[in-house]
Amino acid sequence: MSQEILLEVKNMDKSFFGVQVLNKVNLEVRKGEVHALMGENGAGKSTLIKIITGAYTKDGGKIFWKGQEVEIHSLKDCQALGIACIYQELSVIPALTVAQNIYLGREPKRGRTGLIHYKKMNQMAQEFIDKYEFPLKATDMVDSLGIGLRQLVEILKGLSCNSKLLIMDEPTASLSGKEASILFQIIGTLRKQGVSIIYISHRLEEVYRLSDRLTILRDGKNAAVLDREEICPKEVIQTMIGKVVDESTGSKKTLTLNKKEAVLKVEGLTRKGFFENVSFEVKRGEILGFGGLIGAGRTEVMRCLYGADKYQRGKIWIEGKEYVPTSPKKSIAFGFGFVPEDRRGQGFIPLLSINRNTALTNYDIIKQMAFSISSKEEVDMCEKMIKKMDIRPPDPQKQVGLMSGGNQQKVVIGKWLVRNLKILIVDEPTAGIDVGAKDEIYHILEELAKKGVIVILVSSDLQELVRVSHRILVMRKGRIVKELAEGAVTQADILEAASGIENKGEVTG
Repeated sequence: MSQEILLEVKNMDKSFFGVQVLNKVNLEVRKGEVHALMGENGAGKSTLIKIITGAYTKDGGKIFWKGQEVEIHSLKDCQALGIACIYQELSVIPALTVAQNIYLGREPKRGRTGLIHYKKMNQMAQEFIDKYEFPLKATDMVDSLGIGLRQLVEILKGLSCNSKLLIMDEPTASLSGKEASILFQIIGTLRKQGVSIIYISHRLEEVYRLSDRLTILRDGKNAAVLDREEICPKEVIQTMIGKVVDESTGSKKTLTLNKKEAVLKVEGLTRKGFFENVSFEVKRGEILGFGGLIGAGRTEVMRCLYGADKYQRGKIWIEGKEYVPTSPKKSIAFGFGFVPEDRRGQGFIPLLSINRNTALTNYDIIKQMAFSISSKEEVDMCEKMIKKMDIRPPDPQKQVGLMSGGNQQKVVIGKWLVRNLKILIVDEPTAGIDVGAKDEIYHILEELAKKGVIVILVSSDLQELVRVSHRILVMRKGRIVKELAEGAVTQADILEAASGIENKGEVTG
């Protein structure tokens, strides 16, 4: 790694509506290094990156590029320097092909006609895809791809610009183990080629594996800058949040559910092309985990259970009575809550406030409370939710799209907590969220279970499944292939079942 400084940020300040988000923040990135950036949600990481990429204007401070002071006011300025950013929230356009997304705004043209040379563009894109062995085709429509593959398209967009500095914001949040391994290989190759990377992740093991140095932000200020040999997991967590969070993989629950009757029963549920003959039971107050690789059918089962998608065969029983989920509206009225995998696309409306996002699924309750829809009742309900979820800033009128990923997820979960829930389905609830916010969400799920709510947890985080779930069902190729009971479950057990590997010691992620 070179000692040459590529990017330097000095004394960066930024405030929103009187709240200081960045306070004299410094960041130094050397040529050819992977520089990790960590901090709790709301610590200022996203704001800092958006200033570097021209999305936000700074209030104070300076940016230096190769030793020269620069002003970055737009994405064009950013790209001209050689900086590309892969944001946590995907910016791909579903209605376009993979090639069109990669070269959007940089399409090859036919001579002087100005017309797009689609054949050449597809060839260029496919050569680039093949170079990194991504499981994509240049002509694939993005709206036909799952979240994990869309993330790969986002990564390809950044790599295609021949950038000198690549900023990756939670790049593996939606990737399978195999896809993440490919990404890590790409990062290693880029490092050898002298490309610098700012790597933002809440997955501590990735930071320890990849980073040459680590900058930690806390409450909008620099908390520490560590060289590789100085990075210690416990100390990093403590520096980030001011306390040690238990991330052990062993379950410490003492709840006994064996004597309780099953409240929810699913028998032979089938949606052709997605999952087949799925059957399971859940007891009152149980947290049931669903594990499996991307594409195993977990999310599709949950969407049918909630009424968002239709299934062809099977039956659902709740408290001994058959239940047919014809629509999300019916399920909500019955006592369901649903936290989707794609929180930005399906979990909230970015341009609306916390207040309005909370009210959207709760107007029936507001009307019952006030005999008419009242803005005061909306705000009262929202303020109670904000306090319960510890959302920052605690402003009901704050646009949810402008908040950090962790606080957005708190809004998505919190809007259900004002209801009298019977069943809460949470799909990847902590993707892209720091360890402190994870701990808060785990506590909320556990408290709901203690009150008798059924919690169904879908997660690709094996440690999360082991830590939170009473039981774990593992899906593979649209079927439940294994049930793992509380007490003697390991992450390897889940991965072996999800991968179809029977002999221990052969797990490859």
